[in-house]
Amino acid sequence: MHPLASRPRYLFKDDPELLREQFRCLSDAYDPITLPRLAATGVTEGWRCLEVGSGAGTVAHWLAERVAPTGSVLATDLRPPAFDARPGLTVLTHDIRHDPLPEAAFDLIVARLVLQHLPERRTVLDRLVRALVPGGVLQIDELDTSYEPPLLTPDGESARLYAKFTATRSAAMRAAGGDPHWGRHVPAALRAAGLVDLDPQPHILLRGPASAALRLQLHLSHHLHDQLLAAGMTEDELLRVRELMRDPSFHAASSVLYSVHGRRPGPRNAS
Repeated sequence: MHPLASRPRYLFKDDPELLREQFRCLSDAYDPITLPRLAATGVTEGWRCLEVGSGAGTVAHWLAERVAPTGSVLATDLRPPAFDARPGLTVLTHDIRHDPLPEAAFDLIVARLVLQHLPERRTVLDRLVRALVPGGVLQIDELDTSYEPPLLTPDGESARLYAKFTATRSAAMRAAGGDPHWGRHVPAALRAAGLVDLDPQPHILLRGPASAALRLQLHLSHHLHDQLLAAGMTEDELLRVRELMRDPSFHAASSVLYSVHGRRPGPRNAS
């Protein structure tokens, strides 16, 4: 593996407790989108699958159940995976930018909210395409944070505060080398990488009381505390925006999640 110094400047602290809560919020918010999209690929017994950036492992475990008993799932993450291997499911600490990846090896590859954090996203995308068998499918789920307006707030000042929070969070991502708007560019990027049968699907969630989508934003206000301050928020503003997001009357639209399928040209041989 490559030394720690070679790793990308990820936005998030390498804190196990903070990461566990983030993975929980992400799974609760986005599994209801990601899993039906994966089912739509036809993934079934015998398929060989790769998940890049496996987080809590909910997607990898779902795939492992679908492809059992003759298929396989490789789940990778830059950090040691937060879940254990099982028959048909291999977990691997892996840097998708540099570490070896077999070519023409997988019937299905999924990467959710990973590539937008990597300055080398186009190069990584090409690697993922080469790792597909002919006829294999790549699913990329990424956000475009240019749209996430407040819908119900106590007053205009609260709406402006929330808008500053979301803009500052996106600025912190850019400062770390990410592209918070990359979701809208995924379909064109998959086409440029040579994939066909493109199927982009946009999804918007409601950030309302007790929703996983809103819990995620509250979590990010803590997880990204230092980065948000460096990007222009104050301690008082962070305290006030957290109080706002706990207000039972608060509602906002989420960012747009683009879930995009593309297929590598050619017939897919039976696994």
